[in-house]
Amino acid sequence: MRKSLCLLIIALLITFGATSSVAAPSKPTDAGILFGGQWSLANESAVVSTNLSDLPPVVEVYTATWCSNCVTVEHALDDIEDESGLHQYHIHRSINELQDPLGSTEIDQRFIDRYGTQAPPAVIFNGSTIKIGSIAESDSLEEDFTQLSSVHLGLTGQSDFAWSPTSIDSGMVVWSLDIENLLVPEGSSLVAQAWIVEDTARFEDGTNGLENYPHVVRGIIELDSMDITNASVSMSGNSSIVLPPAYDDSDLSVHLLYQVNHPVEQAAGETECVGEACDTTDESLPATSLLSSVSVLIAVALLRKENHNA
Repeated sequence: MRKSLCLLIIALLITFGATSSVAAPSKPTDAGILFGGQWSLANESAVVSTNLSDLPPVVEVYTATWCSNCVTVEHALDDIEDESGLHQYHIHRSINELQDPLGSTEIDQRFIDRYGTQAPPAVIFNGSTIKIGSIAESDSLEEDFTQLSSVHLGLTGQSDFAWSPTSIDSGMVVWSLDIENLLVPEGSSLVAQAWIVEDTARFEDGTNGLENYPHVVRGIIELDSMDITNASVSMSGNSSIVLPPAYDDSDLSVHLLYQVNHPVEQAAGETECVGEACDTTDESLPATSLLSSVSVLIAVALLRKENHNA
């Protein structure tokens, strides 16, 4: 009996160890690119003009204050931040969330609708490539992220951004965008957005031990949108916006980002999920369950054989 129980435990450990060590490969999102990254401190004025080829890689990090694997991912991004020039935007899980106060339902729902996952950690590069989990595909996460950050969008044109605060919690955004070669599927749209980011939010009750959480996205404000009808795109405008409150301190900044939305292709008979109905399940779970069941059956067979021989 003792021998069979030991075999059962060993089989289960092997099963779970094997499935948890497999890296989820990065893959296209099919959502549409996200680019920009021009920014200003919320309490200062700024005027920025940038060639599109010089814009930084935009990295969305889906995270939570209880997620230990997220810390590994975020440290790897920090390690390559200076060299790659990437800009990080951390989106904290909010829907059905009990332990993380740094997210919002609207921002979380945007992420779920756009990328189809509710399981942190997930990292999205320029809106076009997603890497889920904290297991490296190459020798290290730093190497993975460096490679993904180096993929250029190949856009030609210019973006202009100006920010002027009008009060402690409001200001005026002025922007213009000219693109010569934006190739997207028919039916795509382009949205200019102001992302409000808190430099650091301190939450000592976070169970992943980080305590100081950086690059927290506090709000995403739509400035304007347009349907894309050809490869040459121009849009401009100005908007007076009200800033969302910081979680603590006064360390907000305003970022200009452009989000391309590809048309959603819905399979025949498939219903669109909304809100909590979009809750996803880790695809590795069925495989894990199957292997676990096989391990249990093997252990039971060994147990019966041992009892029969006794």
